[in-house]
Amino acid sequence: MSINIVRFEYQDQTRWGVIRDTRITPVPGTYATTGDLVRNTTFAELAALSGETLPVSAVKLLSPVTRNQQFICQGANYRQHMIESGMDPDVKTYNMIFTKASSCIVAADSDVIKPQRVQFLDYEIELGLVMRKAIHGPVDVTEDNLHDYVAGAVIVNDYSARDVQIPQMQFYKGKSFRTFGPVGPWLTLLEPREIPALRSLQLKLTVNDKLRQNDTTANLVYGPAETLTELSRVHDLEAGDLLATGTPAGCALSVPSPTKQKMAAMLPEKAKWEMFLKVQAARPQYLKPGDVVEARIHSADGRIDLGMQRNRIVAEE
Repeated sequence: MSINIVRFEYQDQTRWGVIRDTRITPVPGTYATTGDLVRNTTFAELAALSGETLPVSAVKLLSPVTRNQQFICQGANYRQHMIESGMDPDVKTYNMIFTKASSCIVAADSDVIKPQRVQFLDYEIELGLVMRKAIHGPVDVTEDNLHDYVAGAVIVNDYSARDVQIPQMQFYKGKSFRTFGPVGPWLTLLEPREIPALRSLQLKLTVNDKLRQNDTTANLVYGPAETLTELSRVHDLEAGDLLATGTPAGCALSVPSPTKQKMAAMLPEKAKWEMFLKVQAARPQYLKPGDVVEARIHSADGRIDLGMQRNRIVAEE
């Protein structure tokens, strides 16, 4: 069965531990990074870990993905999200890849700071995959060997400043403000036989207890194996690196249909983006200070549970 690993702060020390219900069994040794932990421990060792435990209430949970790791993302990777993003799923034949700054990574229960300059703050629940080992050249990843490359999974919320991302065509900048990348609360390590469950996990996100996103990873367009195969042709990956696999439909962002986009393309640049911003301003779904966002990912049978994130939106001072 899966193992849930937390990174936490206790008595001025940063430690790793196996969390079982509300108790944490510390992992012996010091591992400065997620990659160090993944490379230097085994599933069997962690599963058998016993000894003194700490109550979760006595520690401060940190992100299980450390900031030295790469934060790579897939965009528009669920069919319905493609449609709401103004794309035709039957025409789009490419995997959209971008990155977020690792400096945006924070713990799962962190406040998300809405910058003063950002008007349209959006949420995106995503399944995050954590690499088991490095990839430094082309490899062919399949469903049969995916467990050789993926150690486990985490919840990611890809918060996005749409008024930066879209008009400026700046995915990196619009998605990398500090606190825009909550990860965790824990890293769920998977046995090889559990890896297929990555394609049948349920994702749910609420804002102020109202359901906004609800889908299953069965609806991923580009799965982990084919994405890692594609990435290996152009990009080095290291143990502990994070791949966020895309978000389902239900975001606050409203994108015009392809027909309207063609019409808007004939307008002067300034007029086009003024129209875009006017449409977004009418969307009450965008996040405001005081809103509470909760994100959950788990298997239908409950055997795999990535936990819950809870973020309060606060205004930048």
